[in-house]
Amino acid sequence: MKTDIEIAQTAKIRPIQEIAEKLGINPDELELYGKYKAKIPLSLIDEERVKNARLILVTAITPTPAGEGKTTTSIGLAQALNKIGKKTTVVLREPSLGPVFGIKGGAAGGGYSQVIPMEDINLHFTGDMSAVEKANNLLAALIDNNIQLNEGNLGIDSRTIVWKRVMDMNDRSLRNINIGLGGTSQGVPRESGFNITAASEVMATLCIAKDLNDLKKRLGNIFVGYTYMGKPVFARDLKAEGAMTALLADAIKPNLVQTLEGTPAIIHGGPFANIAQGTNSVIATKMGLTFSDYVVTEAGFASELGAEKFFNIKSRFGNLNTDAVVIVATIRALKYHGGLKLSEMHIEDLIALKNGFENLDKHIENMRCYGFNPVISINKFSTDTEAEIKLLKEHCKSQKVPVALNDSWYQGGNGAIELANIVVSAVKNCPNCLKPLYDMDWSFEKKIETIATKMYGADHVEYSVLAKQQLKKIEELSLGNLAVCIAKTQKSLSDNEHKKGCPRGFTFKIREIELSSGAGFIVPIAGTIMRMPGLPTHPSAEKIDVDGNGKITGLF
Repeated sequence: MKTDIEIAQTAKIRPIQEIAEKLGINPDELELYGKYKAKIPLSLIDEERVKNARLILVTAITPTPAGEGKTTTSIGLAQALNKIGKKTTVVLREPSLGPVFGIKGGAAGGGYSQVIPMEDINLHFTGDMSAVEKANNLLAALIDNNIQLNEGNLGIDSRTIVWKRVMDMNDRSLRNINIGLGGTSQGVPRESGFNITAASEVMATLCIAKDLNDLKKRLGNIFVGYTYMGKPVFARDLKAEGAMTALLADAIKPNLVQTLEGTPAIIHGGPFANIAQGTNSVIATKMGLTFSDYVVTEAGFASELGAEKFFNIKSRFGNLNTDAVVIVATIRALKYHGGLKLSEMHIEDLIALKNGFENLDKHIENMRCYGFNPVISINKFSTDTEAEIKLLKEHCKSQKVPVALNDSWYQGGNGAIELANIVVSAVKNCPNCLKPLYDMDWSFEKKIETIATKMYGADHVEYSVLAKQQLKKIEELSLGNLAVCIAKTQKSLSDNEHKKGCPRGFTFKIREIELSSGAGFIVPIAGTIMRMPGLPTHPSAEKIDVDGNGKITGLF
C-alpha cells in the first residue's frame, strides 16, 4: 500500500486559480505563491454570508500518541459533502515543524483524504510560521535593547520579564537559557528561554485577530513584565506593535490550497491545543464561511482541550456559531483506554474495547454541555474487526448518538458519504445550539473550576502559592475579564498523562499562570506540560530525505 506522501505525489493537482473559481473568487484577487498555493485578501470576508453558512466542528476522544485522524476525517468529510451536492470548504491549521520532525508527523491528513501540495504544507508553506517567529523575537530584542539603553530606558526589572524567544522546532535544550553574557556590550545577563512558535502568544493573537488594526492593538497589549517601580510594561510601551504587525501583514491572510479531490482547503495559523486555543484563525474560518454553504474545521486533540477552547474562546471572540459537532473515535484508541498497550492495539479485544467506552462517553457528555448531540465518526483502521465495529456501533446507539463508519483514508470522499449525510441531518436539528461554558465576568477561579470539573472530571482545583500570586497580580492589572485557556497534557482527561480512560474525582493542580493579554486569555499551566517540547527517542526526522531531483520522502 502506498504511503501518504506517495499518494500525494502521484495525485493530479489543479492550478490554484481553478480552486478559487469553485468558490467564486476571482483569480485576479489571489496573491499567488507558485502554481498551487495562494493567499486570499481579508477584504473578501462578508459577515452577512458568514452568518448564513453552516459550521461543523470535528473533535475527538483522548488520542493515542500517534493521533486519531481528526484532520483526515475533516478532509474526508468535506470531500464527501461536496460529493452529495453541498458546497463545502475545509478549514485547517498549519502544521508545525515540531510534530513534523517529532512523533506525530505532519498535519495534512492521510491516505486519500489529504491536502496538497503535502510537502509544502508540512514544511515552510507560505512563510507564516517564520513571520510569527520573527515578530515574536523582534519584541524580545526590543526588550533587551531597552534594558541596555541609557536614553529611553523604561526601567524594566529583568527579573520580571516573562517574554521568551521562539522557534518552530522541538528543542528541549532551549527551554531555559542564560542570555546577555559577554560583557557590557552584549547586554544585561538574565535567565530566559525559548518556546515553540505554535505555542507563542503571537500565534494565538494572530488567530484571534479580526483584521490588521485589531492585530496591531492586540500585539500592543502583550504584557512584558514590570519596572523596578512595580509598573506593568506592555509591548506598546516599547513601541513594538507597529513593526510586529508589519512583519505579520502577509501572514494574517489565509492560505488557499486543495484536497486530493479538488475540494477547496483554507489553511491558516497553528496554535497548539494543549497550550493555546488549538484551532485555525477566526479570519480563515470566516473566509471559508463567506464562500461556502458548509465549512468543516477541527480543534486540536480531544474535546476537553480543542473543542472547549473553540467554543469558549474562538467562537466567543469571533462571534461564530457552530451547527454540528463530530467526535472522531478509533477502536484502537478505545482499546488503549481500556487497558491494552500501544503494541497490542492491533489485537481484537472486545473486553478492552468495552472498558474504553467510558472515555468516549465523557467526550459525548462534554459536547452535550454546550448543547450538541454529537455525531460519532469511527475512523476505520485495517486492524479493526467486524465484531469490534459492531460493538462500538451498538454502544453509540445505546448512548443515543448517531454513528458512522468512516473509511476516508482508504476511499477519500466516498468513504465518508454516510458520515456526510448524518452531519447534514445534525445541522438541520441544531440551528442555535451553542451555549458557552462560563460567563466572562466570572472570577478566574470560577472559570477554571468550571472547566476542570465539567470538562476533565476533576473533583476540585488546587493552586500553588506561585499561581495564586500570579492570579492576584493579573487581577490588579484590571484584566480579570479575560478568557481561560488551560494548558495541560493531551494524553489524559486529567492533568496526569498516565491516567487513561475516564479519571474521576481527582485534584486538578495548577502550578503557574501565564498572561496572554494580547490574545485575550490567561494560561493556567497544569502538570508537567511544556511550551517547548522535546524530540522522541526516534524522531520522524530520521526518516525524512530528499533525492537529487528534489523529491522528498519520509513525510507522513
